[in-house]
Amino acid sequence: MKNVALSAPASLSQNKSSISKPASEHIVIVVEENHSSQSILNNPKAPYINSLAKQGLSLTNHYAIEHPSQPNYIELFSGSNQGVNDDLTHKPTNHANLASELINHGYTFGGYSEGLPKVGYTGPYDLKTKYARKHNPWVNFTNLPASINMPLTSFPKDYNQLPTVSFVIPNLNNDMHDGSIKTADQWLKSHLSAYVAWAYSHNSILIVTWDEDDMSKHNKIPTIIVGANVKKGSYTVKTNHYSVLRTIENMYGLNALGKSRNTQPIDIWE
Repeated sequence: MKNVALSAPASLSQNKSSISKPASEHIVIVVEENHSSQSILNNPKAPYINSLAKQGLSLTNHYAIEHPSQPNYIELFSGSNQGVNDDLTHKPTNHANLASELINHGYTFGGYSEGLPKVGYTGPYDLKTKYARKHNPWVNFTNLPASINMPLTSFPKDYNQLPTVSFVIPNLNNDMHDGSIKTADQWLKSHLSAYVAWAYSHNSILIVTWDEDDMSKHNKIPTIIVGANVKKGSYTVKTNHYSVLRTIENMYGLNALGKSRNTQPIDIWE
């Protein structure tokens, strides 16, 4: 399907001179819901997710920032919760974010939400499709074009047409929020396994993470990175959502946003 992610103007060159790590051609980030590391890793109900952990890098000391869901999505996307501390709809802000930084540096971004009724939709929920606005952080920013806010059906079949960085947000039935771990695991395999196979030979990676844990006091979540040139094994350095953001910023020579400035990029490369 045609990719409608916004490209930066041709006059903006890709700023690759400042990148200290090999930049992936494409990054796809999938965000799951409300499960701790203990509930996912080595769980036989999540065979595909655990196969990814074995073939890639599993962040075994990784944490969400707070509760509930929405602030974590915004923090992963912009380095701050932008004053949002709940799951309600708030007035959008114009602060810099991952998408605006990518576009300003000559790259592209696309957000693909399962069940989003149409491109650019800003409503809170769609009861029929189980889309939830609180899991869509880019809709909270006025400095982004509506065209980057897309239904999952817009995810290109030709992965060469993917934006530089994409977020994929399953609906409430498929992200472990309302549905089961098994359902989410099967959904992930069905929708992303072909991309993972492609990524190895096309200098690209997949990141699978969670917004928050199951309300335990530690907020420790699984996060897995897999693809071309990525290390294999467990990564035991303490990391969080800001660390993931900083890693992407570092890869493409972007400005460090908010609290990601106070973190180090994750050493993901072989």
